[in-house]
Amino acid sequence: MSAGKVTVTQLKQMKEAGEKITAVAVFDYGFGKLADMAGVDVALVGDSLGMTFRGEENTLTVTVDEMAYHTKAVRRGVSRALLVGDMPFLSCHLGVEETLKNAGKLVAAGAEAVKVEGGGKMIAVVEALVSAGIPVMGHLGLTPQSIHQLGGYKIQGRGKEKALRMMEEAQALAAAGVFSLVLECVPAQLAEEITRAIPAPTIGIGAGPACDGQILVAYDLLGMPSKVTPKFVKKYADLAGVASHAMGEYIAETKHGVFPGEEHSYTTQPRHLKAI
Repeated sequence: MSAGKVTVTQLKQMKEAGEKITAVAVFDYGFGKLADMAGVDVALVGDSLGMTFRGEENTLTVTVDEMAYHTKAVRRGVSRALLVGDMPFLSCHLGVEETLKNAGKLVAAGAEAVKVEGGGKMIAVVEALVSAGIPVMGHLGLTPQSIHQLGGYKIQGRGKEKALRMMEEAQALAAAGVFSLVLECVPAQLAEEITRAIPAPTIGIGAGPACDGQILVAYDLLGMPSKVTPKFVKKYADLAGVASHAMGEYIAETKHGVFPGEEHSYTTQPRHLKAI
């Protein structure tokens, strides 16, 4: 794939060519810039910011206006990657007009597409958004906005009936026009079958290696502080350790008068101070 701007059309072409798609969830300018510089294909401003960025127990308290705020910040750091904004809890459940209004806020903030969790009644929501010209990323499996209904953070799609239902919902979402589909905490075998069955690229998170792409939260893969680290997370760095050590050095140097040194200080002519 070219080094130019990533589009929804290119993601479909990547699936057809067998090229894996990379996606990262980011919440601010700095991490958005780093992800874009690294060459990630999709930057998702996820409502997971409620947990990783704010330390909440779940994603349910995140609002549309907060998502728009973070989307604006990430937009300033991202130029190449496709920027997707998460539709937060209840933002798609109050009718088509309200859904389009909420999605419009994310688009106005810089999102080039939105992500909608769930199947079932959300199929009509996806159709309405796509008809309005807003690209939609679907999301099945463990959908954090339904955490209370699901009974916790559990693997989804195990068992014949549940697997069949997820396959049907995936096909329905594809027919409704999603340009990609996130599969979260889904058995690898089921994710592979869904990936084969639909034309839209699948983006896995805890869904095995056969998906068309993968997504992780930047904070998780970089080893930032976290209350919980799911099994599907691979830490590629220990930024928590690096940052903690650096702050410790700063504290020690400040207390011992080492910092700031001359190289970090400004000066003036002594004669200018004589009148003081």
